[in-house]
Formats: sequence, structure tokens, C-alpha cells
Amino acid sequence: MKAPAVTPPALQLVLGEEELLVERAVRAAADAAKLADPTAELTRVKVSDLTPPELAELVSPSLFAEQRVIVIENAHDAGKDIAAAITSYVREPADGVQLVVLHTGGGRKPAKDLIGALRSADAHVVECPRITKPADREAFVRNEIRRAGGKTDADAVSALIDSVGSDLRELASAAAQLVADTGGEVTADEVRRYHRGRADVTGFAVAEKAITGDVAGALEMLRWAMQLGVPHVLVADALADGVRTVAKVAGAGRADPYRLSTELGMPTWKVRKALSQSRGWHPAGLVAAMQVVAEVNADVKGVAVDADYALQRAVLRLAEARRRS
Repeated sequence: MKAPAVTPPALQLVLGEEELLVERAVRAAADAAKLADPTAELTRVKVSDLTPPELAELVSPSLFAEQRVIVIENAHDAGKDIAAAITSYVREPADGVQLVVLHTGGGRKPAKDLIGALRSADAHVVECPRITKPADREAFVRNEIRRAGGKTDADAVSALIDSVGSDLRELASAAAQLVADTGGEVTADEVRRYHRGRADVTGFAVAEKAITGDVAGALEMLRWAMQLGVPHVLVADALADGVRTVAKVAGAGRADPYRLSTELGMPTWKVRKALSQSRGWHPAGLVAAMQVVAEVNADVKGVAVDADYALQRAVLRLAEARRRS
């Protein structure tokens, strides 16, 4: 017999600045609502775009009793009026509405007071503190491996962070993949073997540095990739993917990342990253960059005599394209 779905909390405070953890909390809230009601709808709105009447409309009881999840983003930016409206609502939340408030913990007094108001209203609190200390990052990796159903040790955790870096999304992805590929026993040897064979890790590392104008870093990563035996075509593909993504996002304008994510069919984190990488690029430079990656793709597939040199030249040409106005 199927167990009845647990009713999700009417109020939830997601507190902290670690984006990956915040997004997971929102996804968990939406999933819980879907379990309780498969027709549940998710609405996300920035607090700066919200007025008290609009809030009242969002949280008003539905005639058809559908479950709804209302996510208020950047609550730390709340002004006096909207903060008062949210505070008033959380004292008597509506049935069938799950209000999720995303708050960094900072802001001015009206915004900070929202934290106390939600706690006083017995909101479910999800802590998402920014992970900056090495020990916290190691704990995160251990938890990710455990979350995926695997086991590990300190040497393997250290090896994984050395191989991947500090980006939590990449660490989470690598941890889950390692558990899947190793049958659950993640050791330092498995980490090194996995990342020696993971051409896309070093390929995309080259691309990221090249696109952001770090020529020295891109050339260094490229030399490392070549020493590891990363196929030239995968580095060329990573360069092409990076340039195409930046061009696509830059061409869409400075819109909200969540809207762009839907319009472009990309994950929100990738849109945010591309928006950041697009700074310093101009239309003429992107046109030139597209030509560069098209040519290097042909070069590494047999057109060029020396594929290593073709990739080095492409990195330098991308830097030149980025400087075009």
C-alpha cells in the first residue's frame, strides 16, 4: 500500500549564500509539493519586483485548492512595506500555499527582521552557509559521496578537491559520477584514474580561462592537458562550446538568469556563469571567436600538421578576439 504524501511545511526559510545548497532547498520544496499534489505549481519572484498587493494575490487561497509553491528570492533586499506584508502573512499563512523565503542573513533592519518573523512563525529553516574553509569543503565532498551511496576516506577526498577545485557544483557532479563508476568505493587511486581519463574536465578548464582572457592560465592548462594525453578534439570542442554559450547568452541581453535559462534551454548555473564570462566581449569579438573555434575544430581533425600548435594558436586568437571593440 502506498504511503500517504507528507504535507510540506507552509513556511520555509532558506538561509545562507551558498547557491548550490539554496537551489537544492528550492528543488526539495518543489518536489515535496509535487508529492502532496502532482498539479502543484512553482512561482519564483524577486522581492524587489514584489509589491504588497502582488504578494496578497500570489498567496490568496485557490478556488480549486491546488498546492502552490511561492519562492521569494533575495529577501535580504526587502524594503519596509514588502517586509511588513510578508511578516503579516507568515502570522496566518494560507492553506495550500508553501511560501519559501530565500535570505542571505544580511540586509537592512526590515529585511533582517523577516528572519525573526519566520522563526517565530515556526518556519522550517534550511541553513545554506557559504562554504569557504578547507575543512568545510572536505566535509561537503564526504557528504556528497555518502549522499550518492558511496564510501570514501580522507586521501580520496583530498585528491578529488585537488583534481576538481573548489567549485561545489563540479565537486558534487564528480562525487556522484565517481560513486556510479566505482561501485561506491571511492579511493584516491580511483579519483586519480578517473580524472586522468576525464578529458572534458581539463578541456573545459582550458576553455574557461581562454574565454575570460586568462591567456597564461589557458596555455598552462593546455600544456597540462596535452601531457595527460587529452584528445585534441575534446579541447577544441570545449572551446567551441564555451564561445557558443557566451555568444548565445550575450545575444539574449541582460535578462533574469532564470528566464534566460528557460528561453535558452540551459541550466541556471550555466547561464549565470556565461553572463559573468561575457563581460569584456563585444559583438565583433564574438563573431571573430566563432570563426576561431570553427577553424581549430577543423585543424585538430586533420587540417593542421601540428594539432598542439593549432590549439595554442586558437587560445591566443581568442584573447585577441576578446580585445576587439
